[in-house]
Order: sequence, then structure tokens, then C-alpha cells
Amino acid sequence: MATPPRRIQRAPLVADRVRSIGKQGFAFVPNRFLLDGFFAALELDELRLYLLLVLAADRKGMSFYGYDTLCGLLQVPLARYVRARNGLVDKDLIAFDGVRFQVLELPGGPPAPSPPLRSAEQLELEDPATVRLVAEQSLRSAAHQHPRSRVDAQLGGRDADEER
Repeated sequence: MATPPRRIQRAPLVADRVRSIGKQGFAFVPNRFLLDGFFAALELDELRLYLLLVLAADRKGMSFYGYDTLCGLLQVPLARYVRARNGLVDKDLIAFDGVRFQVLELPGGPPAPSPPLRSAEQLELEDPATVRLVAEQSLRSAAHQHPRSRVDAQLGGRDADEER
């Protein structure tokens, strides 16, 4: 007769500090989030935003935090927040209607990893560093074409010679 499998000891390490769902909140992340690869599929900012939305959500997964509050709590600039939010929406982990968030039941499986960016066009559309570089170059080019625009704006459109 085969011996029964050995049971893992499940007693808590600190019995007087066992977590419970309190009256003030309801937050959980299902084990599937780790076991099915969702954890590994998220970028760091996506993971942080997801956890914050889980912690802020009610029993139906709804959260009403605005972007300014979320950026402050996460200590990230707006562009990184938007990228993380859009990534979570694209991965079908949250819904967003412009005001409210809903943390969704996990989809059937984790999203496939993004393919690498290969062309200059892909980099200009998807790589934040390249997007910033292109924007800075465009702004410098515009400033060289209209070098007096800043002075004109300060003087309310008057010629600098008229001020002397």
C-alpha cells in the first residue's frame, strides 16, 4: 500500500497576526495572477498601478482615484502613468471610462509578450526615448525658424525696437 502524500504544514508563522478582510476594505489578487504568468507579463509601472487599483477598489473592483492622485501615490510622471494605464487596458486587466476604473476578473491567459521594435517607424511610435527625441528636434527646428516668437510673446506682439 502506498503511503499518503505528506502534507505541508500550513500553520501561520505568527498566529496573532493572521490577515483578515476588515470592514474598511476589500482587496485581493488571485493566485492565478502569479501562477498563470500575469505577474511576469507586466512592466513595473503596470504592476504598481494594478496593485494600487486593487487596493483602492471596492468589492466590484471599482476605483475612483483620478490621475493626479494616482501619479502622486505612484510617484511617476503623467506619461508613465498613461503608458501603464493603457498597458493594463490593452492586457484586459482593467476597464477605464475616463473617470472610473474597474479591476477585471483575470482573462483566460496572460498576454503574449510584445514583439521587439525593429523599424525606425516603430521606434518613433512606440519607444518613449525616440518619441521624446523626435519631439525635441521638432521644437528646436521650429524655434530656429521663428527665433523671435518667444520675445514677441513676452512683448505682446510688439517689436522689440518699439520698447527702447
